[in-house]
Amino acid sequence: MGANLFFAGTGATLELTGVPGDEALLGAWRSRVERARAALGWSESAMVARAHAGGVSLSIAAPFDQLFLATEVNEWALCATLAERDPDRGPELEAGLLAQAIENAPASAAGQSPPETDAPVLEESAALERFARLAAREAQPALRALLAEAQRRSLPCLLDEQLLTLGAGAGGRSFALDALPAPDAVPWPVLHDIPTALITGSNGKTTTVRLLAACAREQGWRAAYNCTDGVFVGAEALAQGDYSGPAGARRVLREPRTEAAILEVARGGILRRGVAVRRARVVLVTNISADHFGEYGIDDLEGLADTKLSIAAVLPGDGLLVLNAEDAVLRAKAEGLARRFGRALPLAWFALDFDCAALQAQRARGGPTCGVRAGNLLLSGAGRHEGGERHEAGRVHDLGAVAAMPLTIEGKAGYNIANLAGAALAAAALGVAPARIANVYARFGAALEDNPGRMMRFEAGGVRVLLDYAHNPDGLRGFLQVASTMRTPQGRLGVVLGHAGNRQDEDVRALARVAAEFRPELIVIKEDEAHLRGRPIGDVPLIIRTELLRLGLPAAALPMRTSELDAVQYALAWARPGDVLALPIHASSARTAVLKILAKN
Repeated sequence: MGANLFFAGTGATLELTGVPGDEALLGAWRSRVERARAALGWSESAMVARAHAGGVSLSIAAPFDQLFLATEVNEWALCATLAERDPDRGPELEAGLLAQAIENAPASAAGQSPPETDAPVLEESAALERFARLAAREAQPALRALLAEAQRRSLPCLLDEQLLTLGAGAGGRSFALDALPAPDAVPWPVLHDIPTALITGSNGKTTTVRLLAACAREQGWRAAYNCTDGVFVGAEALAQGDYSGPAGARRVLREPRTEAAILEVARGGILRRGVAVRRARVVLVTNISADHFGEYGIDDLEGLADTKLSIAAVLPGDGLLVLNAEDAVLRAKAEGLARRFGRALPLAWFALDFDCAALQAQRARGGPTCGVRAGNLLLSGAGRHEGGERHEAGRVHDLGAVAAMPLTIEGKAGYNIANLAGAALAAAALGVAPARIANVYARFGAALEDNPGRMMRFEAGGVRVLLDYAHNPDGLRGFLQVASTMRTPQGRLGVVLGHAGNRQDEDVRALARVAAEFRPELIVIKEDEAHLRGRPIGDVPLIIRTELLRLGLPAAALPMRTSELDAVQYALAWARPGDVLALPIHASSARTAVLKILAKN
């Protein structure tokens, strides 16, 4: 439904598995797609065959009001090619297409039989005639007219299967697709854009989103945001749960109170549905680290980076792409962005060291940067003044001493210093004054409600307890680095450890290896019962325990518990004054229960 891994617009992807995607097959598939497009009059030309460990993704760009037809064209092009290669398979393939067409036919009124299906055929002339009939049924000329007028007026749009939204937030109006107004009936003068930021990456997304929302509020805007914890307007929760995908973004941008939108964009949503929005003033990629490999054709860091960088497609000419200069994958990918998107993208870079080579080179080009020098966080050449003009390229703003910023835990949490640096560039690009950013940074993180579930700190009976969302090796390493500095000389380190079921076995073992690096005296191995995701109960905990034993940790230090809450209760009972407990908790219900326990102590 939007920008994606394969191209910058709408289209359809077919996953080819179990059949070798050789060049002859792919060439014939491309040729058939091109002939179908020509017959249908589609101007979209992007077509990608992307090989991965599980097969090949066959993706074709298509008009936004022809997406169901695009799936039919894609399937026909593949199946007709397979039938040409093996004619005996033709009837079987055609029968399979028919079964799918019947299954996916529009639902009819209750108690009535579904309407007759326009049966798929492999023979090309008949297939093209069928496509013409389907195109006429699916076409929405009224929608096309409204989107064309919105584009002429430089207005953002939001589209899904039921609603069209013109404008955004407080400046938007939504219309049902089956009752669209004529262009001259739309109240165009009251429609407008709002400051919008998109945040993605492997770690730090939610913290960065909350920082940006706080900066937007400091600027005087009513900020709304979506993240892995829900959808929020200010402190009000509109929805709870993981809303880091397109549904969360749409909820934020269709909320009439929203004056600034901060949107967390997760990898899964990009791969399944594409980027929900069509325009944002700034997009930020926090970092790229190993996670979720083996899903949706992503097997390595390069593929993951390409996926997350898809959000850059929504930047207008005066937008800003904020990247982490300390991430080697992002630095390498930046060189090819102009080629990928067909235009140069304005870049901003952040790093822990304001004077590192990458940031010095960026400033020499006149580009924005943010980093730490002599203990202070500095922002250079970034953003807009309230009147809209850009800051001069050489101007440097001191945002304050890093150690005094609560989010950094006296400067110990390096990953949160990086989050602060990236968020500062994004906030300035939205139009937040540097002085207001500094005000937020001086207090954000001091209150538990600022960043729930992320580096929350408690003391219970002389035991320091840290609660975080760390969910992959890099995130866990950063979390434990902070935790290990907080115990007393005789204090011990206790960890709760588990993983979601939709990770490869090696990903689970990698998480265990990171925990072992810190030689904790206790690792309570938990079942992440809210995120089994197809795994049998006990499978992930067994992999973790086996790896920890292989690494030499004593069996007595590796108790196993069947839930996140049970694991936390075991760790709390074990701990004594001077100890530190590091608790990565992933289910919101478990986190709520743990917070209640800690509040009593």
